[in-house]
Amino acid sequence: MSLTVELKRQAAQTEYNAELIHCPARHLLEAISSKWVTLVMLALAEGPLRHSELRKRIPGASQKMLTSTLRSLERDGIVSRCITVSVPVRTDYELTPVGHSLLSVVHDMKEWAEANMDDVAHARLEHDRRASISGDRR
Repeated sequence: MSLTVELKRQAAQTEYNAELIHCPARHLLEAISSKWVTLVMLALAEGPLRHSELRKRIPGASQKMLTSTLRSLERDGIVSRCITVSVPVRTDYELTPVGHSLLSVVHDMKEWAEANMDDVAHARLEHDRRASISGDRR
C-alpha cells in the first residue's frame, strides 16, 4: 500500500517530539522563539511593511539583524516577500497564513510578559540579592 505525500507528512508529524535533539520541530521552536522574530511578527500583524518601516517600528534592531530575521522567517514560510519593480525597487514583507496561525501564540506571549513583568522583576531582584549575600556569582 502506497501512502500519498500528504499522508506521509501527517504520519511524520505525529512522530515529532521537540524534546529530542535532532527533531525538526525542536529546530523550528528554536528559530521562532527569538525576540526579533516576536517583534517582527507583532509589527507585521497589522499588514505588509517595507524594511525601513519595520526598522522604525522595532527600535534597536540593526539592519543586519532585521534582514537576517526576515530571511529566516521567509525560509520557514512565516513571512513572504513581495518585490514591486519600480525606481527604487519596493520590497514589502507580510505574514503568510502559517505566520498568521502563529500570531495568536506570539500575542499570548506578549500579553503574558506584560502582565507578569512586575513579578519577574521582583524575582530577579530577590535572586540577585540572595546570590550577592551567598557569594554565588553564576
